[in-house]
Amino acid sequence: MRYKAGEAMTVNYIHEPTDLQCGQAVLAMLLNTTPENICAYLNNDRETNFKEMKQVLSEHGIDILHERKQVQTKADLPYCALLSLETPRCWHWSLYLDGVFYDPEHGVLEDFPECRRKYYWELVVEDR
Repeated sequence: MRYKAGEAMTVNYIHEPTDLQCGQAVLAMLLNTTPENICAYLNNDRETNFKEMKQVLSEHGIDILHERKQVQTKADLPYCALLSLETPRCWHWSLYLDGVFYDPEHGVLEDFPECRRKYYWELVVEDR
């Protein structure tokens, strides 16, 4: 099922435990668990790659559409998206859901954190 604005999908914000665990924090927010559980599941407490992100999401009922799209403004985003952002410090995973950015480093935001390039993959979440 695709969730749409006004439906029941919610997340609780999680700040990344270390500078290298933005991916684990995003996955934890989506799966309602902890970054530590994601680290154990992946056997990885460092940077996550797209393959790992996709694996965890698909194994837990969240489909990630294959097409990576460049984005300029919040208005261009779908209801739920995995974001890959080129921040001043590094490439960084973040989450967008229903008009809100849940960024593991920068907090809950109304717009993108500072970044040069922005990409997203649409997420399709099944009833859980």
